[in-house]
Amino acid sequence: MLKEQERYSRLAEITRIINTKLKLKDMLQHVAAAISEEIVQCDAIGIYLPDNEGVFRAVAGKPEAINGQPLTDQKIELDEDPLANEIATTKQVVYIPDTSIDSRPNAAALAAFNIKSLLGLPIIYEQHLYGLVFLFDNGKKMDLTDNQIQSVEAYVNMAAVAIQNANNLKQKEQLLAEKQLLLDANNELAKCSTVKESLTTCFRYLENVSGFTNVAVFLRKPNHSNTVYLKEVNTKSNWSKPEWERILDDFQSNTNSETVIKNIIRKKHMRFIPSKEKCRLVFIPLISKGAVFGVVAIACLSEKLHVFDKTQINLTQSIINSTAITLSNLTYMDQLEHRVRDRTLELANANERVTSVIGSITDGFFALNENWEFIYINNHQVLPEGRTPENVLGEEIWSVFPERFNAVLYKEFSGAMLKRMPVRFEIASAEEGYCYEIVAYPFDDGICCMCKNTTEKKHYENELKRLSNLELIGQMAAGISHEIRNPMTTVRGFLQLLTDNKELESYNSYFELMIEELDRANSIISEFLSMGNTRSSDLKMQNLNAIITDIAPLLKIDTFSQNKFIEIETMDLPDLLLNRNEIRQLLINICRNGLEAMNPGEMLSIRTYIENESAVVLEIEDEGEGMSEEVLKKIGTPFYTTKDNGTGLGLGVSYAIAARHRAKIDVQSNSDGTIFSFKFQL
Repeated sequence: MLKEQERYSRLAEITRIINTKLKLKDMLQHVAAAISEEIVQCDAIGIYLPDNEGVFRAVAGKPEAINGQPLTDQKIELDEDPLANEIATTKQVVYIPDTSIDSRPNAAALAAFNIKSLLGLPIIYEQHLYGLVFLFDNGKKMDLTDNQIQSVEAYVNMAAVAIQNANNLKQKEQLLAEKQLLLDANNELAKCSTVKESLTTCFRYLENVSGFTNVAVFLRKPNHSNTVYLKEVNTKSNWSKPEWERILDDFQSNTNSETVIKNIIRKKHMRFIPSKEKCRLVFIPLISKGAVFGVVAIACLSEKLHVFDKTQINLTQSIINSTAITLSNLTYMDQLEHRVRDRTLELANANERVTSVIGSITDGFFALNENWEFIYINNHQVLPEGRTPENVLGEEIWSVFPERFNAVLYKEFSGAMLKRMPVRFEIASAEEGYCYEIVAYPFDDGICCMCKNTTEKKHYENELKRLSNLELIGQMAAGISHEIRNPMTTVRGFLQLLTDNKELESYNSYFELMIEELDRANSIISEFLSMGNTRSSDLKMQNLNAIITDIAPLLKIDTFSQNKFIEIETMDLPDLLLNRNEIRQLLINICRNGLEAMNPGEMLSIRTYIENESAVVLEIEDEGEGMSEEVLKKIGTPFYTTKDNGTGLGLGVSYAIAARHRAKIDVQSNSDGTIFSFKFQL
């Protein structure tokens, strides 16, 4: 009875020790000591637990060394030890009272430790084998009773509970560590802003979790469902980077590689593939939102692949899945950025094209917002002196243009701004001598305006009107020449006959006057014909200065007879295609008009020079009273004259001569006199 109480007391003590937070090795050492010292009184005991390779190694027991061999160096391989294999397989206690008559124990171990009797027990809990326990006395038999064996078995079962508790605690701690690791990985991956950064983070966590150091990532090509390309390679093992890349090249060059990738993408499952380098490639798909957009390839040595348990594989898959989500988001963001960048570029190009189109408009263009402020203005818009397109932006139009235009501009622009209808109007300045046509169109935020300089257009319109008058006169002259000249010639002939009649000699003065008037009428008809003719004939290469020199004496006689002065200044000129008689007529007409406009003692100037190496200029200047703006507008019009006895044909003939020589006429007149400039193009 006392022995039973002692037995239960020892079991209670072991139970208390098991429930403490001692390390597993320390608890097993207590169990070994209790068995060897309190129950069996044996010399040696060893508790063996399996390692990752399936070999049972001593972790606790006594003594610390036998025959110079440390206890921790002792191991049992089931393939080489029939007794240990039997205990592990049957999970039954085996007691051998005399080892000399039993062939099951390892002969080498019996000889090395001088074992005479042996007790072997399995450490089991719920039929799960956790380890093995062996007891023996060095050089003598133990002579154990059934009661002792049962007591030892009870202690070993307590050891099994201790191992199970330690495993549960280890699993719990491992689960917590795995959860924390996944949280840390997700947290770091969430902070990654580039694909390379996220892959680097993935590589680091795979190395920490499973020891995977040789990793490659294949990503799917855009718009190719089953085609992938190598994105990133990582290696930190004893393999060199070229070796790892050679393994990948060998796989990619394999004719079945494309089929393997397609199957992984389609089935969404990992796959193990042998390699030439005594390793296996583990392919794990990158899955996000149900779609596979890449594959992670991990290289493992074949003999070490079994070391990775299901937990590590699952944890590896979780890290890769987290990486997949990050890559998916980054890829989507990259796509959005590309779309935004492409769209921005398209808008910028469209805006540049619009700006280029508007900028290519040679007329003025500007836009006003609803507050009458400039929001755009091109470089061709005419602005007051000192103002530029850059410094008027944001200003009201009323503060930019002169006040004398504001009333007209406001009236017209208000129609476009308020009534939302386009308007067209003209604005002119007699002082500056320009005319502009303005068109205003409403748009969402205001109005846009185009300002076209029509000064030249008006000039051409006036010139066309004058030429049309000349054409009309030409038609009239042609008719008059046929209808009037014939009877006039007849009348003139008869008058000449009458002057030869001596009986009518007393009327000769009348006949001569009538002939003079007929000749005057004929000269007027000739001037009509001259103005109506727009085609020049008999043009020859001549020098303008030579023509002026020939006619100078005639001009000087007219000038001196009127007590006025003439000045002729010429410079060397190239020859031009000219009609000598017509140029003489032009000089006489303009000079006589100038002389008639001047008072005695004033100067008439004739000058020639070359302008910009593109035109020869004949300039005739008088010092008369000048012409008003109204007269300047009508000058050159046939039959228009300011003289009391003038016909209005002199300037008309001169303009016709200039037109036949394709010369441009410029007239400047003020109170100090008038300048006629005839510009003959070189």
